[in-house]
Amino acid sequence: MTSALPSAPPLAGLRIVELSSYVATPLCGLTLAQLGAEVIRVEPVGGAPDRSRWPLARDGSSLYWNGLNAGKRSIEVDLDDPAGRRLVSDLVVFSGGILVTNTERWQELSFSALRERRQDIVHVLLTGKHDGSTAVDYTVQAGSGFPLVTGPRDNHAPINHVLPAWDMAAGLYLAVAVLSAERQRLESGRGGELRLALEDVALATAGQLGYLAQAQVSPETPRIADGNSIYGTFGRDFVTADGKRFMIVALTTRQWRDLLRMTELDEVMLAVGLALAADFSDEGDRYRHREVIAALVAGWFQQHDAGYVEQELVKTRILWSPYRSFADLAADDARALREHPLFGVVDQPGVGPILAPGSPITLGQLRGIPAAAPSIGEHTSSVLAEYLEMSPRQIDDAASRGVVRDPAPTAVPSRDLRRHS
Repeated sequence: MTSALPSAPPLAGLRIVELSSYVATPLCGLTLAQLGAEVIRVEPVGGAPDRSRWPLARDGSSLYWNGLNAGKRSIEVDLDDPAGRRLVSDLVVFSGGILVTNTERWQELSFSALRERRQDIVHVLLTGKHDGSTAVDYTVQAGSGFPLVTGPRDNHAPINHVLPAWDMAAGLYLAVAVLSAERQRLESGRGGELRLALEDVALATAGQLGYLAQAQVSPETPRIADGNSIYGTFGRDFVTADGKRFMIVALTTRQWRDLLRMTELDEVMLAVGLALAADFSDEGDRYRHREVIAALVAGWFQQHDAGYVEQELVKTRILWSPYRSFADLAADDARALREHPLFGVVDQPGVGPILAPGSPITLGQLRGIPAAAPSIGEHTSSVLAEYLEMSPRQIDDAASRGVVRDPAPTAVPSRDLRRHS
């Protein structure tokens, strides 16, 4: 029997207060919002420090901030004022009882203080290091070992990745933490305090991938930077006759055989294997002799233009992709993005119509609708009225005292999913 498609987003009814900045904690809120949760982002007066982070739109709006905060509600509160912190505490207690944050600055918003007001409070905190000290992705990268095995082989300087991988992974870990705590609360009525250290995400990954174990058991053969070669198998980039670059990966014996057939290197590679006493059906041997193999394969790519190479690659099981810039994705492949079910056109205030992603997760044939990011304090009035039952006069009074700033009533954003046939 086929189960019916859901009539509502999977996290509909889940309400979260987010007090955060930069990447990891906003990504947590975004991930949950795209699955239907209502995420209320608390902004300090004038906006959080990441409100102006690059890249920027022509008017100075942060495209980075917009991308990480799409579909959330925003309230603007003076967090330096005890009345403002009390208001946020009230909001956590009376909305959903869940706070996601990356700051321990205010005692009123700590787990212990909130639990005194609501026993089933869920408090999810991101720190830099396990002892509570500070760190950011770029410093975590520096201490993780990964930058020293990244980049060209002849480069001896560390290279940090442009992708803030530990921030991204931490954001997803935080989302799992929220859902885990919420499940426990539903089953037992108990809330909880969950902590995650950004550095621990990197250390755990280094352990899970075997890199730390390798350093312990084989210190005499340390990992080195090796360009785009894939450690332990055959894969790297090749350049075509017209200067286009492709990433080629042959993980399996079938893919390796397809690569040899496509490049017409079957007999040559057999002779090379015999000369080197190597079995190229074994990916370990393919990796050990990757330079010899790559030199031969590169010759085939250099003889053909990109169109021919793509034409031949689609006939195989080889894993491959041309290299594309962000500009390629946004311009040359604009039609492909418009037709991709992940994307939709969003009219982002201050930016204009842009293609923006929804959730990469699908439920049946349903996917979260791409949404615009809020302006600072856009939902202050509606949130205070909805969850704290404050009257317009009370909200105006709070604004006049500077506890909140320039509230403007607005509707709750839609949490519907769209269906793709």
